Amino acid sequence: MTELFSLKGKTAIITGGGSGIGKAIAHAYSDQGASIILVGRREALLEEALGERDGFTIATDLMAEDASQTIFSACNTLNALPDIIVSAAGLNPRKHADEVDQETWNKTIHLNLSVPFFLAQAFAPNMKANNWGRIINIASLQSNRAFTNGIAYGASKGGITQLTRAMAEAWSKDGITANAIAPGFFPTELTAAVFDDDKMSAHHASMTCVGRNGELSDLAGPAIFLASDASSYVTGQVLPVDGGYTAK
Repeated sequence: MTELFSLKGKTAIITGGGSGIGKAIAHAYSDQGASIILVGRREALLEEALGERDGFTIATDLMAEDASQTIFSACNTLNALPDIIVSAAGLNPRKHADEVDQETWNKTIHLNLSVPFFLAQAFAPNMKANNWGRIINIASLQSNRAFTNGIAYGASKGGITQLTRAMAEAWSKDGITANAIAPGFFPTELTAAVFDDDKMSAHHASMTCVGRNGELSDLAGPAIFLASDASSYVTGQVLPVDGGYTAK
């Protein structure tokens, strides 16, 4: 049974892998035997997150139009085309609808929605050739409900749910599954405004069924499941990992 969840011999690329959700998932994969490729802007942070684990880092600006091709070329040069893609890099400007300008909107949609698609598109041919691949997007509570000052972020994460379904429709016959994890409130850079406010943090904890906010270690099991052979017949789905926040 444990072999179902093994990632030995697999290579996983994780955007936003230097911190937060991306780092937590990358470490979980490494612990299951995968080689990990951490992608982000901050090279020092990526190197620290990689540590002594098997893999390498790619420091690049995901906001660049050619970022996906830059990443593909780097992986190809190193003969390390990934079997697993996790798009964890994200942007949440936290602006009211009246204050969102074109630049803010474009950046949010680009990083949160466009980059996951074009990165997967770049690596899909190799996955097809292997008849095996795992695409894991990061959705959100805001994929399905509105939060204050979240219009751009919410629009991008709503898009992730449909992007995930469309990826599944396009590529699952080739052995590539596409699913998403929808986290609740976890302590990351994007949620610092919540966790820096004790009252707000307690409020969101009270909205869950389990009575607490997420800990990054809570993501390991779901992320491993969706990346492994254990989920071979699961595709086009969004898995909430939110302590029951969306169940209430």
